[in-house]
Amino acid sequence: MRKDKPLWSRPLADLVGAAIDPVLARQGFSQSDVVLYWEEIVGERLAHACEPICLRWPPRAHQEPATLVIRVESGFALELQHLSGLVTERVNAHLGYACVGRLVLKQGPLLRRSVKNPCQPPRQEAIAAAETAVADIEDAELRQALSRLGARVLDSALDRKL
Repeated sequence: MRKDKPLWSRPLADLVGAAIDPVLARQGFSQSDVVLYWEEIVGERLAHACEPICLRWPPRAHQEPATLVIRVESGFALELQHLSGLVTERVNAHLGYACVGRLVLKQGPLLRRSVKNPCQPPRQEAIAAAETAVADIEDAELRQALSRLGARVLDSALDRKL
């Protein structure tokens, strides 16, 4: 890796954590990992039905683990309650230490934006427009990657227009 790499070539992922860490710190999260990687931590099925709200720490005099507050859709609360040990275990494994001791479930609608099913392919007109836009690129792998990305972006733009 080159040491004289310009600052503008840093990956966006390196900047996201620094931008949202202060906001999440007010909610008790010492780092953004739990929020950013929630789907990887608990799995896709659980992540679609719940989201972390805050991490409540006991007074500093005690050496007890924190309480993770999770918003959960009403119909899924009972199942998540039964899986609370598994969720606690996965969060602690991701963080690398016994950070979370228990979960508190708050029932209600999730605040995150609803995302279109990622498995659903983009529309044909978006695919055709993306392929036309990248037709001049010689490298086949790069052209395919940009075409897939462009098709997703154009498809989401079509959703906003409808």
